Amino acid sequence: MPVHAQQPISHASHTKAATPMAFVRSMLAACQRLGHDPAPALATAQIAPSQARNAHARITASQMERLSDQLMRELDDEALGWFTRRLPWGSYGMLARASISAPTLGVALKRWCRHHGLLTDDVRLTLAAPASGTATVTLTEPAPAPWLTGELREFCHVSLLRNLLGLSSWLVDSRLPLLAVDLAYPAPAHADAYAVLFAGPCRFGQPHTRLHLDASCLALPLRRDEAALRQMLQRALPLTVHAYRKDRLLVGRVRQALATHPEASHSAEALAALLNTSARSLHRQLKDEGASLQALKDVVRRERAQTLLLRTQRPLKQVAQAVGFQNEKSFIRAFKGWTGNTPADYRSRKLPTS
Repeated sequence: MPVHAQQPISHASHTKAATPMAFVRSMLAACQRLGHDPAPALATAQIAPSQARNAHARITASQMERLSDQLMRELDDEALGWFTRRLPWGSYGMLARASISAPTLGVALKRWCRHHGLLTDDVRLTLAAPASGTATVTLTEPAPAPWLTGELREFCHVSLLRNLLGLSSWLVDSRLPLLAVDLAYPAPAHADAYAVLFAGPCRFGQPHTRLHLDASCLALPLRRDEAALRQMLQRALPLTVHAYRKDRLLVGRVRQALATHPEASHSAEALAALLNTSARSLHRQLKDEGASLQALKDVVRRERAQTLLLRTQRPLKQVAQAVGFQNEKSFIRAFKGWTGNTPADYRSRKLPTS
């Protein structure tokens, strides 16, 4: 069963109809291909057949949970018809069991991606895990099923990313700061629903489907054990269809504050005041999360500087000020330490933003 943790969910998230009907139609198309009658599952989820045919209709997260659960059991396929071979009930639970003993989230994610490749050759998930900056999970399709197109492909990509993100959040017991989501298909008619599906900017029409996370999150220790996993797997769906509610991590808020208020990067006290905490608490909590304020400052400044150098013609003095440096000389010295190149060389050579 897909790994979706029990967690506090607001009443509004249960009752607001925000899930695109395209995902329901993709499941119905899989049932049709497999010769399976979806009527009982639709009835369980209280979705009328006429409603399912309405491309503009939406359903609640709870309806999506009930429909997915019923069809996964009836088809004995947790992939809901995406792949050339079905994933029997318990497949994604097995991936969670293989990851639960990892010392850090980064190790757990690497295991999950590697073991997912043992379940199917249709898609592949890989984790690029730098020591700092942005960590990326990439979904590629070396041998997709011929029917994995259109709405079914969209549903597959969204579900795999949500499954992985949901498990990761559950393992560290906090919503992870999502920097961006790339999607390897054009923006659908229901693109507005992605603001609910992913708590981060979504970019359509990209070469690959990807999740971008703050790399410092990969150093987080897991907060769950085997006993918690056994309990969670007794009720196995809400994480793919419900966003993880707990937000214990400071890393994401610090990074966002540094990006939107670069002037606050001049001192820990100014940044702490912006976040309604003390400088001492700020340093202590970041240390507990495996991060440091200086490292986060460097990442945000470097990424902002690279963007401005490549996409604008601003003088170096203005770039330095825009990313929080008080003078051009200190900016040049820091940038060379980050990238091995001066800002002028970086701009003239159009070097990759790695």
